[in-house]
Amino acid sequence: RSAAAAGGGAGKGLTMGRYIIRRLLTALPSLVIVTILIAGLVRLQPGDVVMARLSEAGYVEQEDIDRMRADLGLDKSFPQQYVEWALGVLRGDLGESLWSEGTSVLGQLGQRSRLSVQLALMAMFVAVLAAIPLGIISAVRQDSWMDYASRLFSISGLSIPDFFLATMLLYVLSVWVGWLPEFGYTPPWEDPWKNFTALIFPALIVGYRFSAISARMTRSAMLEVLRQDYVRTARAKGLVERVIIFKHALRNALIPVITIMGSQLTFLLGGLVIIETVFSLPGVGRMGVDAILVRDYPSVQGVVLFTALLFIFSNLLVDLSYALIDPRIRYS
Repeated sequence: RSAAAAGGGAGKGLTMGRYIIRRLLTALPSLVIVTILIAGLVRLQPGDVVMARLSEAGYVEQEDIDRMRADLGLDKSFPQQYVEWALGVLRGDLGESLWSEGTSVLGQLGQRSRLSVQLALMAMFVAVLAAIPLGIISAVRQDSWMDYASRLFSISGLSIPDFFLATMLLYVLSVWVGWLPEFGYTPPWEDPWKNFTALIFPALIVGYRFSAISARMTRSAMLEVLRQDYVRTARAKGLVERVIIFKHALRNALIPVITIMGSQLTFLLGGLVIIETVFSLPGVGRMGVDAILVRDYPSVQGVVLFTALLFIFSNLLVDLSYALIDPRIRYS
């Protein structure tokens, strides 16, 4: 029996490994298409990084413009520039910034992604703490005052823009409380408290909006599951209501909730531009916007590639988590 179990475990691991490899291989065309589209669209904007760098220099000779474009490689055609960039990516080199010469795009992403990833994870933690209990209570106590309060919480989170919440929070803290949080970013290993005070309020704002979406999904999924026959059978057998809700209903209701949370995590990383700007946080979102404004093509392509990779891996992790929640799910 033990040998059979070991063989079954090895077979399951092999099947999951093949599934992961197949998913990664099918994602490669998407990465190529996304990077080509972004690289092409950003080049459709009038002007380039050379004109942005020379805009404050007054009158400049055309020879100087042509020389700088040749030095930066912008005199080549778009296919040539893209192929060179793609070959560099295969070598682990995302190129150098055209705006800040000598600055590695990969190094810049490495520094800024620490902030954005930490902020996104903190926001997700806040969202899970708020969304799952609210969704369960709203479904179990349907049409009660708790249900209406939870739905008001969710609708408000979906309706109020992030920038409005951030601006009002800073106004209240500065005018009424007489205190402002830390601006900028300090790594947690250097000063944990300073890091926490700088990110907790942005995480609460982003997490509130994220929890609103997740709470509504949790409520809908729980309402659907609680009407299933096996839940009525469990109640007829006399099981404790707490066991029915958390052991039987919640596990099946979590699959769509995890799906939407996994997809929202990537959108959080790509959509933190407003929060990072209001709180002066040097994250990946601000890096992308700043790069677009000055037509820094390698930086834009690096940010897009980073976001696309996170989207692929987060979706893969969500798919793999299904088997942990529901053992009936198998990968083939």
